[in-house]
Amino acid sequence: MGALMDVKQRISNIYTTLRPAEKSVASFIHEHYDDVGNLTVAQLAEAAEVSQPTVIRFARKLGFNGYREMRYVLNHPMEDPQAFEPLEGYDLHPWDGIDDVPAKAVTGAKAMLDEMMQSLSVKEFHKAVSMIARARIVDIYSVEDSVTPAEDLLTKLTYLGLQCRMHTDVYLQQISAGHLTDADVAVAFSYSGSSEDTVKALRLARNQGAGTVAITNSTGTPIVNWADVCLHAGHGERTIYGNAIFSRISHIAIVDMLYMGVILSDYTRYSAALDDSGRYIRDKVFHG
Repeated sequence: MGALMDVKQRISNIYTTLRPAEKSVASFIHEHYDDVGNLTVAQLAEAAEVSQPTVIRFARKLGFNGYREMRYVLNHPMEDPQAFEPLEGYDLHPWDGIDDVPAKAVTGAKAMLDEMMQSLSVKEFHKAVSMIARARIVDIYSVEDSVTPAEDLLTKLTYLGLQCRMHTDVYLQQISAGHLTDADVAVAFSYSGSSEDTVKALRLARNQGAGTVAITNSTGTPIVNWADVCLHAGHGERTIYGNAIFSRISHIAIVDMLYMGVILSDYTRYSAALDDSGRYIRDKVFHG
């Protein structure tokens, strides 16, 4: 929105450029300045005897994104509200309504998935699938928010009958990595590519001769140095606090890709393994 400026001053700056109907809105606001913040767009339009689109167009001419932003500033004249922008195509403002949240969340998720598709190397993806499918053991490392896609990979590969393990304790991750061999594969999830414990575990796994796969959003980060295969889920790390929360969207999509890729590498074997896994837990279904 730029520097905070009194709404009256904004109106004064552009008044001569306004259309007659917009000037009616400006005049009403000037005369009822302390009360306008309590009016909805429909109520202001009716009071100023103009259409609702005119009110919205007027707010945008003042430099606001819409009427709700202008209304917020009218009600909070001493604040300089900032947009919370954890990822491209998604922002959250104090004047937004709860009804806006679903569309904002979906728009943000789509933006991350589109970015992932632009960043992901199909060649590297093929390598990762091949490595995982033939591994004796698949060891999985992650911390904090990256635990979500890591656990999803553990679940999916276990259903396929692969020998997988994952420890949320970082000490056990190091110990687990230290016991790998060249017949094994280590998979590490790190949004930033710089999570110290995750990088150390992957480095140790590679030093033991294991194949290594990194799933990250950043290039040129430490984890890339210890990965035989790197699956990039984006162009780079976001800078707003809490951004790693959103990494699970693209990272889980990559997990689904690896799962489907492994199944296709030996369809007969893995479809049979899925049938077996389903049979083993069939008695866990609640019948009421």
